[in-house]
Amino acid sequence: MKLSVVLSTQPTRFQAATFKSDLGANLRAIEMLGYDGVELAIRDPKLVDLDLLERLAGRCKLSVPAIGTGQAWGEEGLSFTDPNTSVRETAIERIKSHIPVASRFGAVIIIGLIRGILKPGVEQEKAMEWLTEALRNCSAAAHPQGVRLALEPINHTETTFINNTAQGLELIKRVGAENFGLLLDTFHMSIEEPEIEASIRKCGTSIFHFHVADSNRWYPGAGHLDFKSILKALFATGYSGWVSGEFLPMPDAETAARQAIAYLQKIHNS
Repeated sequence: MKLSVVLSTQPTRFQAATFKSDLGANLRAIEMLGYDGVELAIRDPKLVDLDLLERLAGRCKLSVPAIGTGQAWGEEGLSFTDPNTSVRETAIERIKSHIPVASRFGAVIIIGLIRGILKPGVEQEKAMEWLTEALRNCSAAAHPQGVRLALEPINHTETTFINNTAQGLELIKRVGAENFGLLLDTFHMSIEEPEIEASIRKCGTSIFHFHVADSNRWYPGAGHLDFKSILKALFATGYSGWVSGEFLPMPDAETAARQAIAYLQKIHNS
């Protein structure tokens, strides 16, 4: 089992970015805790010294399995479904700007809240058309570089689009790109899925990346989810990708990450 944890390369208002900023110190801490990789939340690649980032991650022997993009929504309001055409176009170009970074690190590009929400005056079907076309556009741009995109079903309190795995699978059909799949997150699944394990089995090979957080969005083991059963279902699909911690830094980032890796390794070895 390959384990990673989220690190935001810049300060962010997003609470569930487990580690934030101070790249050198946080990468060393993640290495010392025993993680194999670090999932990077990057709002805008232009704001990151990628050469330095690559050197620091390499020095700590940390792979970069995925790049989170949601801060473009949270900090700038960019989305694929905004009624303003220029906002939609900027969101698409922002995701495209992540493609060379993802190619460089061998990472999946995560499509989270940059999908947007249903804004007043916009019909649901029109917003879905915009979303589908944006994903087709970005997937086509990513394909020649061997980069995959993974959309994350997010619970209904945070967005009005693609809240569960059934909707995610339907979107995959609409987009029709072989390099477009899903990121499943146990916290969101605990809210939206009748049975997490059954939903994982239905997604099968469409799972490109996997997030873990417990029912309270704390580290795995701090809530009531059955991670032994969940991970068994995940790996039974043939999934060989990463299990990445995206949880609240509670009581603090290092303690949460330490508790998470100890708990997940214990389950994996039992």
